[in-house]
This record gives sequence, structure tokens and C-alpha cells, in this order.
Amino acid sequence: MGITTILFDLDGTLLPMDNDVFTKGYFKLLVQKLSPYGYDPQELVGAIWKGTEAMVKNDGQSSNYEVFWKIFAQVLGDRVYDTKPIFDSFYANEFNQAKSFCGFNEKAMETVKAAKVRGFRVVLASNPIFPTDAQIARLKWAGIAQDEMEFITSYENCSYCKPNPEYYLAVAKHLDVRPEECLMIGNDVDEDMIAETVGMSVFLLTDHIINRKNKNISVYPNGDFSQVVQYIKEII
Repeated sequence: MGITTILFDLDGTLLPMDNDVFTKGYFKLLVQKLSPYGYDPQELVGAIWKGTEAMVKNDGQSSNYEVFWKIFAQVLGDRVYDTKPIFDSFYANEFNQAKSFCGFNEKAMETVKAAKVRGFRVVLASNPIFPTDAQIARLKWAGIAQDEMEFITSYENCSYCKPNPEYYLAVAKHLDVRPEECLMIGNDVDEDMIAETVGMSVFLLTDHIINRKNKNISVYPNGDFSQVVQYIKEII
């Protein structure tokens, strides 16, 4: 069975970024938004990290959204639910200022279009620790419209996170395809290439590679965007 569906990572793949720079800038914007509502900056950031950690460990019994807000409320109290509309407003508005903490590569958009022109189903398989609004916003920062993607993973519609292989199985199930029909393209050796363990094909984008354990990347097809496009052409 051939490849029918291509999954693209976002951070460091379609959207060039230094994760530390982006996270620092994003948290600064969030703190500015929430501080007037009585949130202590350090407590707020600490609670977000704990909620994120809980999502990464999610066992699939609840959505990442439910897991995050449960832990977030445990740390900061139930008042967080009263101010949730403020969080929603942040991701719909001020969050867009975080674009300045990211780069841009027009080849990302060209690669997505090259895949679609060749008849592949295209999915944004970004780690689902953000709300849908934030995922769509960051996709736009990469120059890619929401409707270019058949499916966008977010904390509302997922119950697993990378690097849990179950995340990839769940995406395939949602799309009603076999994992063997999917190609995962990403820059993170641990979080993206693990898709191979469930039967997916993989391609490691090396422009902004993350290789925490200094693994041998020659075991994966790899290269820059021009090599990604060539690989897509060859698998037809």
C-alpha cells in the first residue's frame, strides 16, 4: 500500500523557530494579558508547565484540553475557569504578536502545495498542547492557510501528545487510513521520527533539527526542504 497522507510538524518544520526564544516571548505576552486579573507571573507560568506535562503524559482517557484545565485548576484554583474567556481572547488576539519570535521559510508553503498538487491528503500534526486558535495562527505565520490542511491537531481534539506513538495511531484512525499510508515529516528526532514505530514512513527535516540524544540520523530519510519535495515526488 502506498503513501496517501502526509503529516507535517509545525514548530521547527513548517515554522522555523528557536523553541526557547519562542516560549520565553509567548509566556511574556501571556503574563501581560493575565496579570491584571490577579495572576502571579511565576505561578501562572509554573501552572502552564504542569498542565503541559500532564498533557504529554495523557493516557487517552480524556482530551488534552480536559487534562490541562484540570491540572491548571488544581494548581491555581477554580478561579481559572472564570477567566477562561480571557485566555481564549489571548489566543485569538495578542498571541499573534508571538509571530515576531519565529522565522519564516517560503519553502514550507511550497512544500505543502507540492504535496497537495500531487494528490496527497495533508495534515498538520503539530504537538497538540495548544488550542485550535493558536495552531491555526502559527500555521498562518508560516504562510499557510487553514484550509490547506484536512485536519489540524490541537488540545481540543487529541487525547495524546508526542512522543507517545498512540498520538500517531489516533491521527491515522481519525483520518480513516492505515499508518502505513502515512508519511510524517518533522524536525524532532524523538517526537516526530517515533511515528516510524507504528508503521508510518518518516522524513527528518534537518533545517532546524532537534536531536537531544545525538542519535544517528542516517537511519532516516533526511535533508532540507528541497530534498523533502524530491522525496515526495519519488514516493508517488
